[in-house]
Amino acid sequence: MTGMKQLKITHHLPYGLMMAYSAGNMPEAFNLTIATHIAMCDECRAQLGSMDAVGGALLEDVDAVKVSDESFEQTLARITAIEAEPQEPVAPLNSDVPSPLADYIGGSLKDVRWRSIGMGVKQAILETDGKATARLLYIPAGTSVPDHGHRGTELTLVLRGAFSDETDRFGPGDIEVANEDLNHTPVADISGDCICLAATDAPLKFNSLIPRLAQRFLRI
Repeated sequence: MTGMKQLKITHHLPYGLMMAYSAGNMPEAFNLTIATHIAMCDECRAQLGSMDAVGGALLEDVDAVKVSDESFEQTLARITAIEAEPQEPVAPLNSDVPSPLADYIGGSLKDVRWRSIGMGVKQAILETDGKATARLLYIPAGTSVPDHGHRGTELTLVLRGAFSDETDRFGPGDIEVANEDLNHTPVADISGDCICLAATDAPLKFNSLIPRLAQRFLRI
């Protein structure tokens, strides 16, 4: 993400999520959101490096297990096959989003194919493994997202602009972690449009009728 100024990030990833990400135990949609935040956040990137180092040290203490010659040959064959596959295109140098996200949207935010979901709010669902959903959200300045709760976990990372809800204000690089205990009404700052990357592992619980009726078609 070229030309990005130093961000004043005040909302970071919880330790448990960082550990799960480091261990590779997260759905693809969550991995994408976490990786994008880490690319924006020096503090979380340093913390992840420490976790990865600890994990590597623990692996060194694990007793070695003897494998057969056939297993070794099969592993080499798989590595060769992977290396022969076409590589994903490198994110363009002029992308306006961090590299993990640029790979999913084909470059930059101008390449996103938005779909209107009402009241000026737009979304773009990203292709992931289906165990959770990742989407970009575009919320016009001063506009609120309908009041809702959660049936699971939702990660919301601010890419541009800012939003506020019942808990706090979230600006570029900030990430909000919501669960079943949180009901909120996010509102984009009046000063500018807000673009977020959000990942959910269960449908939201909207508190009004119209969003509930549209929920099936909008996949939120």
